[in-house]
Amino acid sequence: MGELANCVRCDTVYVKTTRDICTDCFQKEEQAFQKVYAFLRVRKNRQATLSEIVNATEVKEVLITKFIKERRLQVKNFPNLGYPCENCNTTITSGKFCDNCLDKLKEELSAFEQVEERKLINEQSEGKKVDTYYAIDKHGK
Repeated sequence: MGELANCVRCDTVYVKTTRDICTDCFQKEEQAFQKVYAFLRVRKNRQATLSEIVNATEVKEVLITKFIKERRLQVKNFPNLGYPCENCNTTITSGKFCDNCLDKLKEELSAFEQVEERKLINEQSEGKKVDTYYAIDKHGK
């Protein structure tokens, strides 16, 4: 059984099942999808970019991006369709980051891991010196 939740779009209370939006908002979203899909079914519109689709259908860019991410709009059928990388705004067709940003992120992560590993090694080597026990002969014998 679903639980009560507020719709993220219109803030009305609804019984949450699998979606995070209420039935009314879901129907509006479906109508928007049908509008976009009908536009793209026309052969001359298959080469349209995201901004051209937004201008022609008056459906928000965020919603069209959601359709692409949910794979409701297959990018292979629409070669100019994509959405911006979250880091550099390059047009991509899947994921959150373009290949260049992904490579940079991997390099930074690798460098960070190396620095952390060096810190750990230094802490361990300093710890060995601290743990050494020295005895002092007070009586000079």
